[in-house]
Amino acid sequence: MKCPLCGLSFKEVDSVAACRGCPISKPCGLIKCPNCGYEIPGESDLIKLLKKWKEKRNAIKR
Repeated sequence: MKCPLCGLSFKEVDSVAACRGCPISKPCGLIKCPNCGYEIPGESDLIKLLKKWKEKRNAIKR
């Protein structure tokens, strides 16, 4: 992922550490940038599937 505010590239798993102090007990679906704290809506499963498919397709073309 890339933060639209500060431009930091990070993995979704890195955002978990940034949300440890959040008072909400349930996951809210937002991904928090570990650098600036900007909260980004998470990608849907459909978008993740399409990105994987596109990566596979591009790898086959090479």
